[in-house]
Amino acid sequence: MTNTQNTKNILSIAGSDPSGGAGIQADLKSIAATGGYGMAAISALTAQNTRGVRSVHVPPAGFLTEQLNAVSEDIAIDAIKIGMLANAEVINELGQWLAGIRSAGTGAPAVVLDPVMVATSGDRLLDAESDAALRRLFCHTDVITPNIPELAVLARAEMATDWETAVVQARGLAAEYGVMVLAKGGHLESASCRDGLIDSDGVILSVASPRQYTPNTHGTGCSLSAALATCYARTGDWGSALLNAKSWLAGAISRADELSVGSGHGPINHFASLWDGVRPAHPGDPMAQWWQKIAAIRTGIDELDFIRALKDGSLAREHFEDYLGQDALYLRTYSQVMSRASALAPDTESQRFWAASASSCLEEELALHRGRLAERVPEPSTTTTAYLNHLKASANNYPVLIAAILPCFWIYQDTGSRLAAANRQDHPYADWLTSYSSVEFDAATAAAIDITRTVHQGADESTRTAMWRAFEASSLHELAFFDQTAAPATSRDSSAGEPVAAG
Repeated sequence: MTNTQNTKNILSIAGSDPSGGAGIQADLKSIAATGGYGMAAISALTAQNTRGVRSVHVPPAGFLTEQLNAVSEDIAIDAIKIGMLANAEVINELGQWLAGIRSAGTGAPAVVLDPVMVATSGDRLLDAESDAALRRLFCHTDVITPNIPELAVLARAEMATDWETAVVQARGLAAEYGVMVLAKGGHLESASCRDGLIDSDGVILSVASPRQYTPNTHGTGCSLSAALATCYARTGDWGSALLNAKSWLAGAISRADELSVGSGHGPINHFASLWDGVRPAHPGDPMAQWWQKIAAIRTGIDELDFIRALKDGSLAREHFEDYLGQDALYLRTYSQVMSRASALAPDTESQRFWAASASSCLEEELALHRGRLAERVPEPSTTTTAYLNHLKASANNYPVLIAAILPCFWIYQDTGSRLAAANRQDHPYADWLTSYSSVEFDAATAAAIDITRTVHQGADESTRTAMWRAFEASSLHELAFFDQTAAPATSRDSSAGEPVAAG
């Protein structure tokens, strides 16, 4: 059965967490928060809270199959997230069911598997028979999402202590089992956080952001894998899915401390953005609030090796040209997207602004890039393609589209102002830095902000939420875009130290 509707149905197969922070409960919240309809088949029942797991009850494996059959015989499933599987019998039953539904070919759901294998204490949660069964299950999945200790177990190696080693382990795992691996830097010592989608050929896409320091990260791994499955079902692209899932997760973690749940490691705030729409409106300028919300992303851009080297002029020319090549490709579609905004704009002034911006994008900025590249324009990277797909996905909704467009103005203007402050006559990239910090570009950025503010003020709460999500996602795409040419530092995500979860 194929779901032809816009709403995507996501099935979570995992254990329960009665405290609500991890497992099935976290999955259903994550699926809803990222735009899916959540369903659940429970593989295990736990007695746990924010301080830890007390006991686990595993229902008969056949009952899991009954749940799965009941759902799949009636409801189209667009993606599946798999979490805690307690023993070999359960895993084997699930494998048989997956083999059946995925053999249908067209319309078969994507599968994301979060291998819950290692406790926070470092103890192994699966015996040898269950470990072997879990590895057999990989042939029925698209992406596995181990943390660093789980990755080491699966790779039969010592636990990685740096990002480069984690990538090597993930790449080997991808080659051995024919899956993609989402490597997560959750147990690496670094002030930044990096997750990477990896196949047998190497890194498809990696996303880095500053670490958020909070003890309330219970269920982060469960939530990320469920969000990844949901975002893929909605976009059909794994790179876009990772960026969107990470963007949402960063917001949920950043506002975890607003909750008051338990005395241990509390949960993330899955519905923070949604609740903004039902609480009294915040006073002040909504655009200023947006800008403040992406402060961590902006800081992450400033701290990138690429930006630092560009600022002091030490950036290798090949890295600079790689970046410009991708930027040239980006600008082609960005110009088309602004032309689309002009066609949708409700007033003449806005129509003229977007049309003029589209023309400027082609005539001035793209000409500069091509001049530097001597007409050598590469194929679009996965990062570039993901960003452009995000923009094109908004092309039929004017408020959402201009919110998605805005970060390319605002973040470039903000970053460019600091780069220009370090500019000098002998800087190897002086003309390029000047083009992104000019009176004209400052004025265009201010106009784009004003137009978006006006549309936001006249929108209903649902549209305002959609606008914010588009703006936030584009901001994260900007971070990834700047980070795609220079080697990143090692990193760590925010899931370190979370208690044993059920999903």
